[in-house]
This record gives sequence, C-alpha cells and structure tokens, in this order.
Amino acid sequence: MSRHLRWLFGLVVSLVLLIPVRPSAQESWTLNRCISHSLSRNPLWLSMDAEILAARARERQARALTQPSLDLDSDLQPRFLDFGGSGESYIGLSQVLEFPGKRATRGRIAGLETREIETERDLLRLDLIYQVNEAFYGVLLAEESLKTAQMDRDLARDFRSKAELKLAAGDIARVEVVRAGVEAAKAETGVHSAQNEVRLAKARLNFLLGRTRSEDLTVQGALRRPPLAVDPEALFDRASSARPEMARMDILQRKEALKKRSAVLSYLPDFNLGLARHRLTGEASTWDFTLSLAIPLFFWQPKSGPIAESEALQEALRRQAEQTLNGIRRDVEQAVSNARTAESRIRIFETEILSQAEQAYDLFAFSFQEGEIGGIELIEARRTLLEARKSYADALHQYALTLAALERAVGASLQGDPHE
Repeated sequence: MSRHLRWLFGLVVSLVLLIPVRPSAQESWTLNRCISHSLSRNPLWLSMDAEILAARARERQARALTQPSLDLDSDLQPRFLDFGGSGESYIGLSQVLEFPGKRATRGRIAGLETREIETERDLLRLDLIYQVNEAFYGVLLAEESLKTAQMDRDLARDFRSKAELKLAAGDIARVEVVRAGVEAAKAETGVHSAQNEVRLAKARLNFLLGRTRSEDLTVQGALRRPPLAVDPEALFDRASSARPEMARMDILQRKEALKKRSAVLSYLPDFNLGLARHRLTGEASTWDFTLSLAIPLFFWQPKSGPIAESEALQEALRRQAEQTLNGIRRDVEQAVSNARTAESRIRIFETEILSQAEQAYDLFAFSFQEGEIGGIELIEARRTLLEARKSYADALHQYALTLAALERAVGASLQGDPHE
C-alpha cells in the first residue's frame, strides 16, 4: 500500500470513529413478552422442570429389570477358607422374573406420578400468568394515575395564573391567590407521589421478571381491553377440561386404580430361576437348575391392606373431584359476573360521567374567568373531573384484572394479547 493510500485509509477510519453512536431505544415490554420472560426465569418454574426430570428418571427406574445374582457355594472345606480343597462347590447365576404385568403396572404408576407433577406445573403457570397480568396492569394504572396527577398540576397552575391576573386587575381578593397557590403545591406533591407509585409498580413487575427491582422498564399496552362475549356454560365446559386441577384428579384416580391392580397382582408369584455348575470331588461335574416362587399363604393381607386402602382412596378422590368441579363452576361464574359489572361501569363512564365532568369544569373555568364564581367552586369542579378520571382508570384496571381472573378460572387464554 502506497503512502497516499495509507493516509486516505487512516482518514476514513478516523471519520468513522468520530461519528456519534446513538444508543438503541429502550425496548418495550408487552404483556406476552412479560409472561414468556417470567416463565423462563422464575425459580419455582425452573424447579418444577427439575422435578419433572427427576420423576421421569424414577419412571425409568420403575420399569427396570432386577439385577441377576452370582451364586457361589463352597462346601466340605478341609480347612477354614480353603476353597481349592473343598469337596463340593456350586457356581451359577440366578434371576428373579416378576409375574407378567407387575413391572408394567409399576411403570404406569410412575408415569402417572410424572403427569401429576406436570399438572402441578401447569397450575403454577396459571398462577404466574395471573401475577404478571396483575403487575403489568398495575404499572399501566400507576402511569395513568401519573398522567392524571400531571393534569391536575397543570390545571392548578393555570388556576393560580388566572388568579394572579385577576388580583392584579383588582377583580378578586388576595385570599383567592393564596388558595390557588395551596392547590398548586398540593398538585405538585401529588405528581411526586404518583411518580413513586410508578417506580413501585415497575419494581414489582421487575421482581416477577427476575430482573433487578430498579432496572429500567418500559411497558407497552393500554388499560382498555376489548369486551368479550362470554357464555358461562361454554366457559365452564372448557374449564372442566382445561383446568389442571381436574387433570390432576383424574390422574390420582387412575393411579389408585393401578395401585389396586398392583396389590391384586401381588397374589401372583414371582419366579426365581437359577442355573449352577455343580462340582463334587471324584465325580463328573453336573448342572443344577432351580425354580422357586412365593406361595400366597397369607392371602388376606393384600385384601385388608393395600387393596382396601386403594378402594377407600378412590372413593375419597371421587368426592374431591366433585368438589373441585363445583369450585371451578363457582370461579367461572364469579369471574364472569365481575367482568360484566366492570364492563358496565366502563360504559357509564365513557357515555356519561367523563363528558359531563369535562363540560362542568369548562363551564366553571369560564365562569371563574368572567368573575361569576369564586375559586372554591372551580376547585371543586377540578376535583370532580380528576376523581372521574381516576375512577375511570380504576374501572379499566378492574376490568383487565377480571378478564385475567376469568382466564385463570377457565385455565386457558380467551383471546390473543391486544398489546402485541
């Protein structure tokens, strides 16, 4: 490379290094992303994965064959531990063979125990999703409250400015300016409180996401969720098949039925087969074959023990399954009722309360400007407007939580995430 080319190359590199690098924009967190991230980081969820792996290992162990035995017998030894001089010896192998069906039944029981743990993980998943929903919409509510507090501050500042102008014109007494200053100070304090609530809400969501509590977090979403056309009976039918509790009850009943079968199979004997080489001094070596099996002489023991236990537990589980199903119906009906109530509140706010509160405040602000009313009336109108906005945000937040509770009651998502 020539001297001129090296100089040109160095100039280009220097210019590139001097170009400022813009930091990447803060990536926002949607509800779906929060749920996925929480499930991938939550310690309880990860521990359930480890428990399932352990259960699958026990399942393989339950289906494993027993190890064969090496049998050695040395008789007629002339001296203690004189194996070479023994007059008679046996060496062979023996193997226990379970009666057909025993090992398969034991393996199926272990497999159902694995499924039982999986249903517990499914139940944990529903709980985690609801907690993330609660924290996510808690952040949105806190941010909406901050916007309302900032609006209150702006209105209070505007009120103070108008009062100062009217005082300068001699239209009002100084007490009105003092009152306006107090309102502005209170509104400023409300903004600081709302900012702190946002930090606390984000800290709680960060905790569920497995991040540091003070880590920066930007959520993307809205409190407003589209209404759902819900049919309680259809949701109950769906919940009865989707809820992990029902799957767990079915697994427990099937497991007890298999335990009863295992107890019945205990009447049938296992076989112990042995094959050994027999050596006797002065005689030709021979082969011995042995077969031994257990005799179910105490036949009443399984019937009054494990069989009776399994029958009693199956009846108890049937009763528990009925109670669980009744509880699911109650959860679905309650969640549907709460969702409809919250939806009605939102409709009233959107069609009547909000518009009326805004119109009333505009009228009072104009009247104050014209000197027709005093500052107290304007303050009350402002508070009425802000209270309406806060109540509306609370209604939206409550509706979002009732939908999350309804999905928890059904055991499945009712719709795609509207924030994605």
